[in-house]
Amino acid sequence: MFPSKTLLSTVLIALSVVDASPLRRESSSTLGFTARVNARVDTLNIAAADRARAQAMQQFGHANKRAGSSSFSITNAATVYTAQVGVGSPANQYTLLIDTGSSNTWVGANTPYKTTSTSVDTGNSVSVNYGSGSFSGEEYLDTVTLSSGLVITGQSIGAAKTSTGFTNFDGILGVGPADLTQGTVSNVDSVPTVTDNLYSKGTIGTEALGVYFAPGGSAGELTFGGSDSSKTTSSVNYVPLTTTSPASSYWGIDQSITYGTSTILSATAGIVDTGTTLILIATDAFQKYQSATGATVDNNTGLLMITSAQYANLQTLNFNIGGVNYGLTANGQIWPRSLNTDIGGSSNNIYLVINDIGSNSGSGLDFINGYSFLYVFKDLVWYKADHLPYSQRFYSVFDTTEHRVGFATTSSTSATSN
Repeated sequence: MFPSKTLLSTVLIALSVVDASPLRRESSSTLGFTARVNARVDTLNIAAADRARAQAMQQFGHANKRAGSSSFSITNAATVYTAQVGVGSPANQYTLLIDTGSSNTWVGANTPYKTTSTSVDTGNSVSVNYGSGSFSGEEYLDTVTLSSGLVITGQSIGAAKTSTGFTNFDGILGVGPADLTQGTVSNVDSVPTVTDNLYSKGTIGTEALGVYFAPGGSAGELTFGGSDSSKTTSSVNYVPLTTTSPASSYWGIDQSITYGTSTILSATAGIVDTGTTLILIATDAFQKYQSATGATVDNNTGLLMITSAQYANLQTLNFNIGGVNYGLTANGQIWPRSLNTDIGGSSNNIYLVINDIGSNSGSGLDFINGYSFLYVFKDLVWYKADHLPYSQRFYSVFDTTEHRVGFATTSSTSATSN
């Protein structure tokens, strides 16, 4: 575990319930949300942190989940998100990591779990290893309050007795597929996620999660129950979840990637993951991309680096997902220059957000469309809490009910802010 360096300030996430059925009409609610980027510390740079996460996810997906409590490193993720979540009645507040790539919800890493009138000890033990962090303890059923409009009774939640690697956090709010909980809690096959329970208890009409960050860094939305069409400039294009392992254990999809007119990654399986900062692609595809751009590897950041002349010649990088091309122009392929020094780089350099996943194509998890795919980084000479350095490039929807992931364009899809 290495300490995090805050680059992105507080974001407000509105948790709104979408009307999937006329019988399921709820008011919207709001949750405070903080985004942090773990920058270079000692020997681990931003690219190495993302690659370590990817490799651990590959290993976990291939492993027999019921044989051991092994997962991937979330605390070493280059981008992490935290929210204040209430547990119990009256609710005790915990700072939890939000992640689309893990599914156990638990508390107690720093602030101890406190039983209240709503706490029910299941008698089962829970244990999860996150690589650089871990926790073990008892599994409870309790009331979880995401906001005044999103209160979940009887939520399965871990109470940590021991934990490592979570110095700045109390635990995790898991919003990944429920299958990721298999083998983590004794005497049960798996445990329902918070999204599972919001759906099963009738709070939302469909088990889906929409993710949106507003332009300019103002309040965004994490929409439980579907998508918010007022935030998009196109309909949501859905693709089925991939059946290829280990990507199928996560929010996995199939896609191909072309640079200009050249295919650098043929149709293959990978995942969409907000906890990965960069866009990671298979080693052989990365080598083709590096050769085509003429980039060199910067040892300080681990990122590819190009000259101004090479930037002027960058071609569009197209991600073909379900027959739809999602293109990153030259501007969309570079790290925000105003944040270069925050990741150990030089303020005058131009860095690319495409990097090596660490294995050749054919592994079953050949790409990760991370934070840099979904969001537009703003190249600001300054930034503060009310003016954050990013906005939404593609609106994303994670749909458990229909077993699919969807994307839509936004007003910032073609932004050229870098």
